[in-house]
Amino acid sequence: MTEALKGGAAALVLAATAACGAPEAAKPESEVTSQIELPEITVSDAELEGNPFRAEWTGEYGVPPFAEIKNEHYMPAVKKGILEMRAEIDAIVNNPEEPTFENTILAMEASGKSLDKAVRVFGNITNTDTNDALNALEGEIYPMLTREQDAITFNPKLFARVQAVYDQKDRLGLDEQDARLLELTHRNFVRAGANLSPDVQAEVAKLNAEISGLTTEYGQNLLNATNAFKLEINDAARLGGLSDDFKNAIKVDGEDKWRVGISRSFFEGFMSSAEDRDLRSQLFDGYRLVASSGEYDNGPLAIKLAQLRAKRAELMGYKSHAHYVLEQRMAHTPEAAVEFLEKVLKPALERAAEEQADMEKIAGHEILGHDWWFYSEKVRADRYAFDENQLRPYFELGASTEGAFEVASRLFNISFKEVPVDGWNPVVKSYEVTDNATGEHLGLLMIDNFARETKRGGAWMSTYQSASDVDGERIRPIITNNMNLVTPAAGQPALLSPTEVETLFHEFGHGLHGLLTQIRYASFSGVYGGPDYVELPSQIMEHWVTEPQVLAMYAKHYETGAPLPQDLVDKMNKASTFNQGFKTTEYIAASLIDLHWHMLSSEEAAKITDARAFEKSVLEKYGIPEIIEPRYRSTYFSHIFAGGYAAGYYAYLWAEILDADGFDAFKQTGDIFNPEVAAKLKQWVFESGGLRETDELYRNFRGSDPGIEPLLRNRGFAEPSPAEG
Repeated sequence: MTEALKGGAAALVLAATAACGAPEAAKPESEVTSQIELPEITVSDAELEGNPFRAEWTGEYGVPPFAEIKNEHYMPAVKKGILEMRAEIDAIVNNPEEPTFENTILAMEASGKSLDKAVRVFGNITNTDTNDALNALEGEIYPMLTREQDAITFNPKLFARVQAVYDQKDRLGLDEQDARLLELTHRNFVRAGANLSPDVQAEVAKLNAEISGLTTEYGQNLLNATNAFKLEINDAARLGGLSDDFKNAIKVDGEDKWRVGISRSFFEGFMSSAEDRDLRSQLFDGYRLVASSGEYDNGPLAIKLAQLRAKRAELMGYKSHAHYVLEQRMAHTPEAAVEFLEKVLKPALERAAEEQADMEKIAGHEILGHDWWFYSEKVRADRYAFDENQLRPYFELGASTEGAFEVASRLFNISFKEVPVDGWNPVVKSYEVTDNATGEHLGLLMIDNFARETKRGGAWMSTYQSASDVDGERIRPIITNNMNLVTPAAGQPALLSPTEVETLFHEFGHGLHGLLTQIRYASFSGVYGGPDYVELPSQIMEHWVTEPQVLAMYAKHYETGAPLPQDLVDKMNKASTFNQGFKTTEYIAASLIDLHWHMLSSEEAAKITDARAFEKSVLEKYGIPEIIEPRYRSTYFSHIFAGGYAAGYYAYLWAEILDADGFDAFKQTGDIFNPEVAAKLKQWVFESGGLRETDELYRNFRGSDPGIEPLLRNRGFAEPSPAEG
């Protein structure tokens, strides 16, 4: 998953401030003529004195001085950045010269730097190391940013200048990147509502502000509810089945107690191994019922967000929020996305029924939802004589990371060198990325792997500094990869499951997308595009994880250095499509819930009173059995209600069409590092950002549109091709 910052309004503001302006401080009485009434913002010199955001960051690589940044620095820096941005917009709007590409489009692109600087750090830190003060600031800062964005979007004089330049685009002699910047700037204004009447713009702005506040509240509720649940175990005899490493990781210091939480790494590890069925049931309920009642109940927020998003889409002329969002995605309509999901769901349900029957045969009784992970591992062991825990000693975190680096080096001729950089947390490791052919510094990769209570769940890539190359000032990116691995006991190595190694390679693929970019303008450099395309660079990297050549690079026993035995490799490969019926169904279930929330009209959404009842009706419509919980329920679906994937969670599977077909390009040559194919992949997928429309970028890489067959083969729902044997 990628995040510019958080999703929703904050991400929109950053997209805008990369394309809007700001010189020195602005007077409070801004001359900008806008449909949005902007309140006076003041910030004194005393408030800014010693503020790290007002200083030039002279450290190597341009990394923020994390140790110097305090909670109290954010708000003054954001206010000052807003004032500067307002001033720059004033200067563009009131320029007496005729609108040109330089004095309007480039002026917008070059602005908002001090605001961007503060908000990027704020958004990243609240994701990884939040606290009560930062949580409170989120509720203040994000609505402020949303309002400022709306004031820019709905400024008629500003849009008139953009439109004037756009109208003469074919006569300006722009090169491809300049033309693309103009195209995207104009498109973003139009899609945000710049063409709407003033009264409708005012309504949209009001909705934007309310949505911004609710998404922030949703995310905070989820973090608080997640941290509030701990399954406490007071009897060591009930820990049967758990590995020593896992038991050590959940042991309470100095006490004969063990506590396990519901972050995904802990949850799946416990559910797959714990022999105590009652404990599995308790943790299962803790996970699936999180944020569904009490103080942190997200159900009403999900309903309200669906209603507000639907209303906003209707005001902008769309049937639903999903229709608005997907207009610019590869699926184009929610109906097409649903049709695609149904094609994959049919064989997945058939396989899941077979998997359930196999498990009940071993269990000797009917299994329930909290049994699936446990008994699926029993079936795996019975059918393939294979236990994933046998692999952990061969998948040490450091070696797995080096394996990912080596794959990137062979594909793209780049290198990674660990460098001593002070990060936002002591566990962060930093790597300078260099082009081997030219010696050029490509960027800095900062990796934060371990779970903690101040960090939100999941895995994601983010950006502290975007790449750009304007007027001879070449700025290279600062990229982060984030995971939530179980912290090993002191002195012990971090040993990963195969799934966790895949996640590591996945987020690394997002990181490479940000690092390798060769785009001039920050607005569309690096990670660009809707989720249905942006997951291609991440998911294609997963294909190298279990290739024999690659396993030989990194899969070595952490104590002896012995390579992963071939018999384990064979068992792992034979079991590669095991349990795919369940995994595919739980994912599609969540995707359908997402789409149906966002296909509602505002009137339909207003009639919903129970979020769980709504999602159950969706699952029943598609015949998804109760035993298979959706991967995310509405109350903890942060991708769509606190992130940027609303009406887009289906995209991981859609992108699998691309990544499966794309990796086939290598397999068909017989060389998974084929230099010709790798060069095209690098140029058209990893370097090109938003240079062209995403389907065109893919065709430039692959030479044709992808088909669904490789996806079905990868999931075991179709026979291998003759070449694959």
